[in-house]
Amino acid sequence: MNEHIELVKKWLADPESVTKQDMEANADAAYAAYAALAAVNAAAYAAAYAAYAAADAALAAVNAYAAYAAAANTADYWVKRYNELKEQE
Repeated sequence: MNEHIELVKKWLADPESVTKQDMEANADAAYAAYAALAAVNAAAYAAAYAAYAAADAALAAVNAYAAYAAAANTADYWVKRYNELKEQE
């Protein structure tokens, strides 16, 4: 289980359940994890990037609610991509 993906999934289910500060912290932490794994393992790198991309897309939706549908679709895509990559490990 990836805590960054879980927070995005929580937000996708109920956008009001997660604060903007939670989303900012999640995106920052997901990026830090992604950067730390980048040089270690290509599969872990891809999964970490997917987690970061999902967190970042969700944060973009929080910041620009008018673009919610597009950003939510992007976040949903990256959650699914993360799950696909984790299944391949």
